[in-house]
Amino acid sequence: MTSVLSDRINQMEESATLAMAKKARELKAQGIDIISLSLGEPDFKTPKHIQEAAKASIDEGKYFAYPPVAGYQDLREAIAKKLREENKIADAKAENIVVSTGAKHSIANVFMCMINEGDEVVIFSPYWVSYAEIIKLAGGIPVTIEGSLENNFKATAKQLEEAITDKTKAIIYSSPCNPTGSVFSKEELEAIAEVVKKKENLFVIADEIYELINFTGKHASIASFPGMFERTITVNGFSKGYAMTGWRVGYICAPLFIAKACEKMQGQFTSGGTGIAQRAALAAISGDQTASKEMEKAYLNRRDLVLKLIQEIPGFKTHVPEGAFYFFPDITYFFGKSANGFTINNADDFCIYLLEKANVSLVTGEAFGAPNCVRISYAASEEELVEAMKRIKEACANLK
Repeated sequence: MTSVLSDRINQMEESATLAMAKKARELKAQGIDIISLSLGEPDFKTPKHIQEAAKASIDEGKYFAYPPVAGYQDLREAIAKKLREENKIADAKAENIVVSTGAKHSIANVFMCMINEGDEVVIFSPYWVSYAEIIKLAGGIPVTIEGSLENNFKATAKQLEEAITDKTKAIIYSSPCNPTGSVFSKEELEAIAEVVKKKENLFVIADEIYELINFTGKHASIASFPGMFERTITVNGFSKGYAMTGWRVGYICAPLFIAKACEKMQGQFTSGGTGIAQRAALAAISGDQTASKEMEKAYLNRRDLVLKLIQEIPGFKTHVPEGAFYFFPDITYFFGKSANGFTINNADDFCIYLLEKANVSLVTGEAFGAPNCVRISYAASEEELVEAMKRIKEACANLK
């Protein structure tokens, strides 16, 4: 019956991270002891003061009606204040903010508002799985520039300049990066900004959703550089740094005409995000940041733990992630090797092998534009991480 469906949905790839997480849940439901390191989801609970703010907003009874499409004014003002004071984006005002149901929704709004059929978007690769599919859905053409393991998976300003054509409408990157955990330095972003400013009407989508999980202590926002506010859409949200994945609150800060366009688009598709979740988000961004800082410290400890364990597995090649909660090792050493009648031809096979033989779920790098790698999420307890890496090491040792 696929002929009944639209071409756009038939041609769209399923999210690989969600697909692997679904398969892991199905196996768990069968009683199999699966350790899932596939989803980018904090294993912490939403901090108590954020929960309490949501409960209080219910008791107030003021937030049951449709919220404003772009978000409550006080939340937008708080986000703008945060961006001015912490990110040094001096021109950020409430009118530049559009609150959506997660950063993924924010990115979809932006591309649906900006991209015409045939427009090109340069993606810094490895990249988050949904970028390319959303661009294609909007009628655009994804153009990837690849960062190498030797350069911590960070594509360069020179590569960007070589990729830009007359059809290039925008570029998109994440920092800290999903899937690699790499962080662009201020100097690297300044070089990228200089390239962008050479081309008229070229825009940057800066995905900063992992901003609060940054082990360098030096997060830089490209929108803060001279001449870049009017060319940049900064994407952020509450899912990662505040452990609020299920609350579904993200936002953009954009030039006014883009913000208004996204508000218009959102008004036709979803209207405003859930009112109660927005009150929780206000408490998160305006309140005590101690819990977020403690989570960041815990992730750093886990990174160091997993790094040590990865280095004990012959054949794994990795850099040291500077943020987020992922490793992205190159596993080409195992291509062509076999065990128990199972042959590893690519990263997809490697992930299926580990799921079936080690009961550990990872995500293939193919989905992130890097077919020689796999993504390992360390957003799990230290106990689970130790056991998962032990299982992976034993399964890999069987491959000959």
